[in-house]
Amino acid sequence: MTSRRTGNAQDPALTSLGRYAGPATLILASLADGAKHGYALTRDIESFSGVRLPPGTLYEALARLQAQGLIEPVESDDRRRPYRLTAVGAQALRVHLDAQRKVADLGLRRLAGNWGSP
Repeated sequence: MTSRRTGNAQDPALTSLGRYAGPATLILASLADGAKHGYALTRDIESFSGVRLPPGTLYEALARLQAQGLIEPVESDDRRRPYRLTAVGAQALRVHLDAQRKVADLGLRRLAGNWGSP
């Protein structure tokens, strides 16, 4: 597919992440439940998705998300560095997940129509 729809409700914040959109989505979804540091993010993401983000992937995605203003660090009394979702990050996640839901619904309808129900 070489063309992109323009003028839609997609937020460029997550679409601009390219191949990092998967980890970004997982991180933002985890932070939607409250602030977490890196290890807590890794455990939470693994618990709800079955995906274990390697530390390099996690921290690179955190840096990108912070640079885009989607997350921000929270002060901490120890060496851990927790992050929290920003209002911009929450909106970007909402738009992205709504778009993904549409794709999933379409795919499931097409499967049901051509391959039957599970």
